[in-house]
Amino acid sequence: MIQGIGAAAGVAIGKAFVLPSWEWDLPESRLEAIDLAKEFERLYEGIRTSKHEIEFIRNEFKEVVGGEESSIFDAHLAILDDPVFMNEIQGIIERQYKAAEVAVKEAIDHFVTMFDLLDDEYMKERAIDIKDVGNRLLKHLLGAPEITLPEDTQPYILVAKELSPSQLVHLNPSHVLGIATLIGGKTSHSAIMSRAMGIPLVCGLENNLKAPIQTGDMLIVDGDQGHVYIHPNESTIAHYTEIRSKQQYKKEQLQLLASVEAVTKDGVQINLSSNISSVKEMDMALKYGAVGVGLFRTEFLYMDRVTFPSENEQFEVYRHVAEKMGSGSVVIRTLDIGGDKHLDYFSLPEEDNPFLGYRAIRISLDRKELFKTQLSAILRASHYGHVKIMYPMISSVEEVRGANELLREAMTELDERGIPYNRDIQVGIMIEVPAAVAIADLLAAESDFFSIGTNDLVQYVLAVDRMNEQIAHMYHPYHPAILRMLRSTVEAARQAGIPVSVCGEMAGDERSIPLWIELGVHELSMSPQSLLKIKHRLLNTSAEEVKLVAKECLKMYTNTEIEKLLNDYHDSHRSFRSMTGERQ
Repeated sequence: MIQGIGAAAGVAIGKAFVLPSWEWDLPESRLEAIDLAKEFERLYEGIRTSKHEIEFIRNEFKEVVGGEESSIFDAHLAILDDPVFMNEIQGIIERQYKAAEVAVKEAIDHFVTMFDLLDDEYMKERAIDIKDVGNRLLKHLLGAPEITLPEDTQPYILVAKELSPSQLVHLNPSHVLGIATLIGGKTSHSAIMSRAMGIPLVCGLENNLKAPIQTGDMLIVDGDQGHVYIHPNESTIAHYTEIRSKQQYKKEQLQLLASVEAVTKDGVQINLSSNISSVKEMDMALKYGAVGVGLFRTEFLYMDRVTFPSENEQFEVYRHVAEKMGSGSVVIRTLDIGGDKHLDYFSLPEEDNPFLGYRAIRISLDRKELFKTQLSAILRASHYGHVKIMYPMISSVEEVRGANELLREAMTELDERGIPYNRDIQVGIMIEVPAAVAIADLLAAESDFFSIGTNDLVQYVLAVDRMNEQIAHMYHPYHPAILRMLRSTVEAARQAGIPVSVCGEMAGDERSIPLWIELGVHELSMSPQSLLKIKHRLLNTSAEEVKLVAKECLKMYTNTEIEKLLNDYHDSHRSFRSMTGERQ
């Protein structure tokens, strides 16, 4: 048995396929003197091609696992825009008269070596992302082919020294039983993606592996314990076959919960809805038992195009989702571009702080006709289902009133065209900036509902960009300031008599359940993959017991204390009173 790091749960039994390294030798001809202008032109063309390829991969991956996991590729795009990385490449070309691919290879080696020398596991794993992006750029500069996987459909266990997100995203999950890598850890992007795809992964085998694994070797990968067996005996195979069968049975039992209401053992019900970006994700949400769509991210209708989608194009998609959802509600968020989301055909200004700049509702209120086109499409779809409208990144009452004025204009124009719509359509707002929390009582008077976007709220409250490798470790959803913001928002909604839901990552985190029950949040919206695990946890939860846990969290001074209590309760599921008794 080889001990590694269990990075994605599950058991895989099968034959190995060893993936060749995604690296290329540079031809001798490219090491000679070059034409500077031509090399810069080749470099910029390679960057453009790489960006388009990454954007395509990101959107394809989003269709499978949802938006949060696919944001990994936003980090890859950021590397291609990083001035330090690009200046290093350009400097090598200009000062040393080297070909573009030679400069890229040297820059990769420089940064990977630098990251590897740091005594920080997180930074070491980011070196894989640098290598991934650099190798993609090299592939285009050299015209090299993609690494090919087995042509037959016989499932296999993939073995590699390291596995980049770009390699992983091309895998067919039905063909890959499990993955074993020599390096890497639980926080690597590939580990995050493996967990999202449900593929068992053990990494970090290099120091304990006495002989290389060969293609065709029989393997067992235990992603729970971090064990890999090479040529296991019959009793070990039988043992793990039984474990795998139990895990599969558990998945099947979870699926049976799809049609069961999400109610605690003592009768507290929480509606579980889904965040979606497409009709394909809608199908997944229904499969896993979503009672509604808590967040339809409409910006993805605008991507991978050359022009803005027409009113009719948008209407058809919104109508289709509304009809599929039946009696369940569909909350459609209006266009949220800017920040890290861009359209090739819509030029946004260069900004020092794009996340604090021209984006979301600010663009909509500035580009009124563009906004009204979307509002008209949503209104038309409201005739075919329980559709609601939600405005993103609201920070003032003026913004809500301005958006509603344009909504009324869209209604008037539909009346003139004789097109039906729901005249009583509900209109709500995202609570995701601190200003919105501070004036939540004023905003509640202007809104039919609130939806708390915890991802942006945490970033803005703590002034931490979680995609910034230097400070990502400071991103703490359970910081006392965040819990106070949540409590303040829910209280303002309660006083105004409007419902409040949560649609960020915290909604799909089982550890947060005590907080939602104590605060009185009765709707959570999450990625389709999180629905059944959250429902299972709710069905086995006592609301009265977890309220005690949450009350204690709300008294604590540090996120470390809060996370420890929530983790302890989640892991042990023992009564809160016995836990506090042990600590005294």
